[in-house]
Amino acid sequence: MTSRSNEIICRACGADTLVVRQPVYEGFTKTGEAFTCAACGEVYTSEAEVPFKEKAEEASVFNAADRPAAPSIFAADEGKQICRYCVNYVVNPFTQWCHVHRKEVEATDHCDHFERRPDTEQD
Repeated sequence: MTSRSNEIICRACGADTLVVRQPVYEGFTKTGEAFTCAACGEVYTSEAEVPFKEKAEEASVFNAADRPAAPSIFAADEGKQICRYCVNYVVNPFTQWCHVHRKEVEATDHCDHFERRPDTEQD
């Protein structure tokens, strides 16, 4: 199977180059595209006239079975008792605060005084 790219071999200059696609307008309405050789400026009247290089699809050395399994970073129960889900976790625009310890915390911190907020889902 082949796929079309913007690479061409120009009929006018013979260069292995790219085609430049530019929109053509009548007033404020787009009526089509103009195709020109990036090397010499040869104008092609339609896309069918452009001498595109056909590029064969590259063979894949690896398949899906060769890819590693997705890593499991957290244990199943890890992350369920973090400050973000705790009743004592207070967020305002300037800081994140633990009401029990009276100190700044991060959403992913955890401690032994965890109390789940009722509005968070329990898995």
